Amino acid sequence: MPLHPPRPITPGPPRPVALTVLAVLAALALTACTSTPLAPVARPRALRAPATTAAALHRLVTDGAPGAAALATRNGHIAASRFSVVGVADLRSGRKMGRLDRFRAGSLTKTLVATVVLQLVGEGRLALDDPAAEHLPPGVPLTGAGGANDLRRVTIRQLLDHTSGLFNYTKDPHLAEQLHGAGFVAHRYDRHTPTELLRIALAHPPTGTPGTGSRRHTGTTGAPFAYSNTNYLVLGLVIQGVTGHPYAEELRRRILAPFDLRGTLFPGERPTLPAPHGRGYSLVDGHQVDSTDLNPSRAGAAGEMITTLVDLNRFFAALLGGKLLAPRQMAQLRSEKATHGAYGLGVYATRLPCGVTVWGHNGDINGSYAQTAGTADGRHLVSYRVNTDDPTDQGDGTAVLTAEFCPSRDRPD
Repeated sequence: MPLHPPRPITPGPPRPVALTVLAVLAALALTACTSTPLAPVARPRALRAPATTAAALHRLVTDGAPGAAALATRNGHIAASRFSVVGVADLRSGRKMGRLDRFRAGSLTKTLVATVVLQLVGEGRLALDDPAAEHLPPGVPLTGAGGANDLRRVTIRQLLDHTSGLFNYTKDPHLAEQLHGAGFVAHRYDRHTPTELLRIALAHPPTGTPGTGSRRHTGTTGAPFAYSNTNYLVLGLVIQGVTGHPYAEELRRRILAPFDLRGTLFPGERPTLPAPHGRGYSLVDGHQVDSTDLNPSRAGAAGEMITTLVDLNRFFAALLGGKLLAPRQMAQLRSEKATHGAYGLGVYATRLPCGVTVWGHNGDINGSYAQTAGTADGRHLVSYRVNTDDPTDQGDGTAVLTAEFCPSRDRPD
């Protein structure tokens, strides 16, 4: 789960591209600027298919990730997806990442949670403007911080698009010390319950009035958006309250089983990754620490999912292709109006420097970072991952998307 907002990068408002991205793009660009000497005139340059992501993956490894891998699907042909890998999955053995390796996907969990919530909306079992408190199981706290937080005033829509104003529980100073750095080593197996984590969030003053957020989001001055893992922690409880089943059970029944996502699971408190898998690494006091094993209850519905690149492409192909939601709910999913272009209802748009817009999500948790992005119809997708925490150079991730989705101009042979 991102322990900070996802940072979609764009060439202009609302999300400007960092200058470093331009340097990456220059390195990746494949051009032929001169005409053939024997030709009387220069032949027009033709559009070529997007480049392989290999060069962009090399950049991720050069900048500190032990390994990086990507799976690209074009024209909806999942079985013919192209797998690219650089670096290693395990620093000790030197093993490379595999196409079907399991890894922690962090906040990519949120898109599956949002999908099920919107399915329940489509079934008439709740409405986006319902107060969250109406659908929570008994015993879940509703207020905190002297009454400043009140889930009776927060709607389902505001939870989905991060305009609830609820404090992000992973930013609590005491908990944050246990989630990262030297504290992670000592507390990696600690157990947390959703109610406990929600109480931590509600004890903090809200970051803004519900529906207006904190009005602090990079590149979107005044945008009513404040990314908070607490929102999806609550949505997991909402799914339980509406269906009578734990959120993970509903996701398995509604998404994993029908779409054959065999490599995906919600581990609860299980600290290990199922085979096959590599290792995850975190930088602690200047040293690479193996952070593969941890108790994922720290993340819950905000980011506990374990998955594969294949399953991510399968899921987003189904979602963006309209196989999981009715047209009305698909329009709601994509609407970024309330956040001024920052976030929809569990997905966000990334506007690439070439003008192409792709939809998806990212996710990070100790030892793992991943992102999936795809065209609006879900027929062209790329999912990539690294086996370390969120990369510090966001231009590297943008370069992967640019290499996959942006055609380059070249002289025909």
